[in-house]
Amino acid sequence: MSKVCEICGKHPVAGHNISHSHRVTGRMFRPNIQKITIRDAKGRVRKANVCTSCMKAGKVERA
Repeated sequence: MSKVCEICGKHPVAGHNISHSHRVTGRMFRPNIQKITIRDAKGRVRKANVCTSCMKAGKVERA
């Protein structure tokens, strides 16, 4: 499944894990993407990949 929100465009970003001894390893910060049924701007019902922060903020009209 795509890891990009279709509403806000949120996507994975890279960062670092930093231990107590300051050893640095790579990591990914991934958004919580869910596939939900929505009603788009034209009134059609379809499936979309949406992050949970957009669902909580009410940016999508659920079908």
